[in-house]
Order: sequence, then structure tokens, then C-alpha cells
Amino acid sequence: MSEAPNLQGVHHVAYRCKDAKETVEFYNSVLGMDFQLAIAEDHVPSTGAYDPYMHIFLDAGNDNVLAFFELPEQPDMGRDTNTPEWVQHIAFKVGSMEDLLNAKARAEAHGLDVIGPTHHGIFKSIYFFDPNGHRLELACDIGTPDQYAELKRVAPVMLEEWSQTKKAPRHAAWLHEKIAEES
Repeated sequence: MSEAPNLQGVHHVAYRCKDAKETVEFYNSVLGMDFQLAIAEDHVPSTGAYDPYMHIFLDAGNDNVLAFFELPEQPDMGRDTNTPEWVQHIAFKVGSMEDLLNAKARAEAHGLDVIGPTHHGIFKSIYFFDPNGHRLELACDIGTPDQYAELKRVAPVMLEEWSQTKKAPRHAAWLHEKIAEES
């Protein structure tokens, strides 16, 4: 077997959008993301298929890039109706609770319905949708190194128990107890 690849992070994550210009304007005005570059072709480089597209790239901070494709000749985009809206989302990290609350105010000033802050024990987050129907989350870490270490320690045990029972393991129940204490 060959050696595992030397991964150095995520180069970019790509989603579909309804309108490239509207998407760039949204992410710039609501989240302050810088529009980095656009690639437009009539043929898909990897397959050679005719399928005109606009591929846009936005700076999500710390060398992370969020990209979108506008595909004008494809059927209108939809979503996986068998998956609840809250499951598939794009989560961005913010540096502080002040940043999170400021982001919430900014999103609401743009007329967006914002849920949260929601307390997850080791982070708090807000949620809203972009103009393409993608759910966005902004999260602020509040956990301690010991809490993160404990969650990492129990993760394999929890996964194995879940795999066998399909019921929520209780190895991290202290997270929910922490939330209840702070509420």
C-alpha cells in the first residue's frame, strides 16, 4: 500500500449557487469575505462535458476558501429533501463572543432571520441561510483544553457504541449538564 497523502488543509469547499454575483455580494456584505477569483468555462476540465459555469472563490480567513458554481444550463438547484435543513451547513469560526454577537446584529441588519446564540457546551453559535438556501453557522469556541481532550478521548468509544445501537451514547453527557448549569 502506498503512503497516505501529505494533506495540508482544505484547498477549498465548493457548493452550487443560484446567482454568482448575488452570492459574492451576500458573503462580502454579511460576512466580510473577500472575493478572490472567478473561473468561467464552457467545458468541465475534468470530464470535457459541455456545461458552462462560473466558479467563484471567497476568502473565509486563515487560508480557507469557500467556492461556488453557478450552472445556468442545469435544472434549478434544489436540496436533499430527505435530509433536514439543519444538518447540511457551512460553519465558520469567529474569535470571540463579542464577534459572534456583532455578526448576529450585522446579519439581522441585512434582514436575515438568525437563530441563536445556541449553546453547545464547548462552543456557541448562530444560524441563518444564504440566498442559495445553504444554512450557515458562525461558531465561537468556549471550551477548555481539558474538555476538548476528554471529548477526543471518548470519541472512538462513542462512535463504536453508536455504530452498534444507533442510540446517543452518554459519554459526553457532561456537555449538556454544563449547558443546563449556565442557562
